[in-house]
Amino acid sequence: MITSNDAGPDAHNDAASNNRFVPGELALFLDRKGRAYLQTLTEGEEFHCHLGFIPHAEVIGQPVGGWYTTSRGHVLLGIRPTLGDYVRLMPRGPQVIYAKDLGNIVSMADIFPGATVVEAGLGSGALTTGLLRAVGPAGRLVSYEINESVVAKAESNVKSVISDTSRWTVKVGDIAEGIDAEAVNRVVLDLPEPWRVLDAAANALSTGGILLCFLPTVLQVHELVLALQDDGRYARIETAETMLRGWNVTRRSVRPAHRMVAHSGFITTAVRCVPPGRQGYALNP
Repeated sequence: MITSNDAGPDAHNDAASNNRFVPGELALFLDRKGRAYLQTLTEGEEFHCHLGFIPHAEVIGQPVGGWYTTSRGHVLLGIRPTLGDYVRLMPRGPQVIYAKDLGNIVSMADIFPGATVVEAGLGSGALTTGLLRAVGPAGRLVSYEINESVVAKAESNVKSVISDTSRWTVKVGDIAEGIDAEAVNRVVLDLPEPWRVLDAAANALSTGGILLCFLPTVLQVHELVLALQDDGRYARIETAETMLRGWNVTRRSVRPAHRMVAHSGFITTAVRCVPPGRQGYALNP
């Protein structure tokens, strides 16, 4: 169960100084079985589920991490959702990038505060939210999306988590036709044919900048890597995937969870370099 407004406060910005729920922010309720319910707190509204209801007024102004009793006597834990929680529960259009990949994308692309980042493939806005957080208030994010019909939902999802999106620009169009940005530090592509974008990315990226591509199949990865090697302006080409397995830890036993989040996609990175000429050498023959 999830509701969202078009905009809301960035809860993690407020959390440093305010450990109580405020109107307009997202709250995550957890029942004793670990089921999660995401709500945007609004005066005069109620949270309803099969366990009963809780008026939002009984949560607003109360401590984050507190316990809240439903109308049927069930007790729920109320916390602020992590980005991973939101990505898992957010309204979705196209296939979403999950938290296990999102964290590695930010890390492997080395997205840093103050960076200028260009992404393509807006989707449901999950990756966009992670990139905006990573670049911080001094950074800049430009998002390209060829399908205009998904933009409104993605913008709504992003603004449910991040209130200040002034450093974010959305462009509707084909990124392969050119990137309208200069001195770009990172390019992140969630597209089925990223090899079409290699020239545009190389022209926009500063030397030393990083290109990252997320692809679901190894055949796509193979075609991408061959194109990167043939281009001559990319080096240190690497591919990895992320597998996540939870563990059940109780007083009596410790064992791996029965279900594992295995393959969801491949992450390929490459560094924009000066074309090697006679002095260079092949890092990825």
